Amino acid sequence: MFLGLVGLGAAGVVFGSAVSGWLSRVASPITAADRTGLAGLLPLQGFRLYTVTGGFPRRDPAEYRLTVGGLVERPYTLTFEELRALPAVAMTKDFQCVTGWRVDDVRWRGVLLRDLLDRAGVRADGAAVRFTSFDGVYTESLTLDQAARDDVVVAYEMQGEPLSSDHGGPVRLYVAPMYGYKSIKWLDGIEVTDRVVPGYWERSGYDVDAWVGGSNGRRDAPIS
Repeated sequence: MFLGLVGLGAAGVVFGSAVSGWLSRVASPITAADRTGLAGLLPLQGFRLYTVTGGFPRRDPAEYRLTVGGLVERPYTLTFEELRALPAVAMTKDFQCVTGWRVDDVRWRGVLLRDLLDRAGVRADGAAVRFTSFDGVYTESLTLDQAARDDVVVAYEMQGEPLSSDHGGPVRLYVAPMYGYKSIKWLDGIEVTDRVVPGYWERSGYDVDAWVGGSNGRRDAPIS
């Protein structure tokens, strides 16, 4: 049964809200212990949970490390507590999945991505940022201009609580004006590159610039 749901979860990513809505109904009996494969479809605070590795990785905050490197002058590594000690920002923004579901007015707290990049000192040949996940598989990327936005944050709290492992904690990226697949979970690496390196889903044909358009009702859609 579950392997069938995994395949249908992938179909939901491609075909949108109709399949996604059906998945929510048929997958509702799945328990926390059953969440493996592409889609762990449990309603947590209105979210649906996805993984591409067959499981949901976990890392204790005390053991967590975030590396910032690549084409930078001063590469460095932060512990979880060191990240939390940096100047923080809070924002309330929606989370929109490419499959059609959406959670309004999610409260996020973390550090602006651009502040982490400024600390490292991006070299003149740096043009983009590549992100890695400690699930060992998922990757994402942004241009430097996208990474410098006021609504792109390395988040460690959501809805006033520490970011749970199921939601990508202890630390994830949140890219407010783009579809959720850009907001990589279980973030452990930030690498400045000389070009955009397509991420996990982009290599399967997804948009690299995954802006959520104004036609979807986003209040923070970028102005072209």
